[in-house]
Amino acid sequence: MNKVKQCEQLVKSIYDQFDASHDYQHIERVMMNAKTILETEPTANGELVQLAVLLHDVSDPKYTTGKENESTILNQLDLKHDEIQKIQEIIASVSFRGGNELEAKSIEAKIVRDADRLDAIGAVGIARTFAYGGAKGRKLYDEKEEVRVQMTEAEYRKKETASVTHFYEKLLLLKDLMTTTKGKQMAEARHQFMVDFLQQLKLEREGKL
Repeated sequence: MNKVKQCEQLVKSIYDQFDASHDYQHIERVMMNAKTILETEPTANGELVQLAVLLHDVSDPKYTTGKENESTILNQLDLKHDEIQKIQEIIASVSFRGGNELEAKSIEAKIVRDADRLDAIGAVGIARTFAYGGAKGRKLYDEKEEVRVQMTEAEYRKKETASVTHFYEKLLLLKDLMTTTKGKQMAEARHQFMVDFLQQLKLEREGKL
């Protein structure tokens, strides 16, 4: 069994425990995005990209504490020390961290980060935002809530904002943070769909439609 297939089997049961915003379907979509971008980046190591995609949320602090899942699985795969280190560096650079993201230094890190962020915007991104908000009991929107422009990672993770606020604090920013040429292209239509959705939502909640 190759490493990617083995990793798939090891991670699926973990993601099946998460809500619909970060379940295994999310991983499948991110993988499709990554493979699409990989086609335009011939120098990238496809195996490292795929393994990082599969592992990038297994130790997500929204659901777990520490890096136990990530480390346990990496140690079960037949990987060299430098390969494990590269995968961990890729995963560490994926997270938005309230605008305090780490630099994506390698092409593999850029691909995985763009692929994950593409799944955070557009129609799927909208669905995921409200799925997560629903799972956490958050408001759909709060017109009195102030959108934060600058915050620490701890502040970003601690405050339970309304779902619509999340669009302004993160999702609408992602288009301009894409790092690959293909990722930037793919983000355009998805970003515009969110802008149109938020305008429609505003008109409806104001009784103008």
